[in-house]
Amino acid sequence: MPELDIVDTENKKVGTVEASSDVFEANVNGELVQRYVTMQLAVKRGGNAATKQSKGDLHGSNAKPWRQKGTGRARSGNTRSPIWRGGMTVFGPSPRSYAFTLSKKSKKLALKSVLTERFKGQNISVVDSIALEQPKTKEAAAILKKLSLPNRTLFIISEKNPNFQMAVRNLPQTNVLLVDGLNVFDLLKHEKIVCTKDALQKIEERLN
Repeated sequence: MPELDIVDTENKKVGTVEASSDVFEANVNGELVQRYVTMQLAVKRGGNAATKQSKGDLHGSNAKPWRQKGTGRARSGNTRSPIWRGGMTVFGPSPRSYAFTLSKKSKKLALKSVLTERFKGQNISVVDSIALEQPKTKEAAAILKKLSLPNRTLFIISEKNPNFQMAVRNLPQTNVLLVDGLNVFDLLKHEKIVCTKDALQKIEERLN
C-alpha cells in the first residue's frame, strides 16, 4: 500500500499513513475525467440565448396586410412572417439547460483517476490538523509558506473549520473544500492538494 508522510503546520514530520491502493493506485481513465469536467462546466453554462420564434413573442396585428389576389404582390398572411423585417426567427436558439449527469460509479472512477495522478506526481500531502485561533488571512498565508505550498493549493478538510475557511477567502488562488464536495475540476485546477488526516480517511471511505 502507498504511504504518505504526515506533517504538522510547522512542516515537521509527525508520522506516516497508509493510503488505499484502490484510491491512489487505480487505473487512470482519461476519457472519464474529461467527461466529468465537461459535466461540471455544462452545469455552469447559462443556456439563456433566446430569439422570438412565435407570433406570440412579437407585437403586431394578425390582420392580412393586403388581399390575396389582384395586387400584383406576393401573397402574405401577416406582418410577423419570418421573411419580413422584424418578423419571427426560424429555428433560433431558445433557453435550455446543457446539464447532464454521470453515474455514481463513473464519478468515483474519475475521482480515483485524478487522485492517482496527483499521488504519482507527488502533489498530495497530509497534515495532522489545521487550527487557527482567529480567522486571519495572515495566519493562513503563514501556513502556506511554512509548508512550501504554491498559491494554487486546495485544502481538503473532513468537517467545517470556520476560522480557517474564512482566513483563506482573501487568498485568491487558494481554496478549502469539504470531502463531501470533492470533485474532479477542483482537483485538476490546483497545483497541490493538502488533506487533513481525517479528510484522507473520509475520502477513502467515500470512494471504496
